[in-house]
Amino acid sequence: MDKYKIIIACFCFFLVGNISAAEHQVKMLSSLKGQMMVFDPPVLTIQPGDTVKWLATNPGHNTASINEMIPEGGPAWTGQMNEELTIKFNKEGIYGYKCTPHYILGMVGLIVVGDKSSNIDKSIKFAEEEQTKFATNKNRFTDYFSQIK
Repeated sequence: MDKYKIIIACFCFFLVGNISAAEHQVKMLSSLKGQMMVFDPPVLTIQPGDTVKWLATNPGHNTASINEMIPEGGPAWTGQMNEELTIKFNKEGIYGYKCTPHYILGMVGLIVVGDKSSNIDKSIKFAEEEQTKFATNKNRFTDYFSQIK
């Protein structure tokens, strides 16, 4: 009898863990409200265990992690062009990501998973240097980080 109670308890913990996790969506867009080459939303705050699904809303975009802006042990990813991609985030911290062909135009985004302190300083430093190389939207990272401080 005790064996069955243990199995049922494990099953319940599994269900509760999966029920509490959320899926968030980010659209990959060529324009939105006068801004060109954007993710919507560009800054997303989620909890550990949540997933993010990038939607191929407009053609010609992808999502890829900026490896210098992910916490140690966090997932790195590179989606294909026009691919809808879902990533699960268990490791807390800041995740920077980009659209590979439009990175030079400042098509970037941030995901904050739980406690952002593990890599926020490193991410801000990298972003400040990197955004000076953008052809347009040169303050996009600065604007996005100001939303999460």
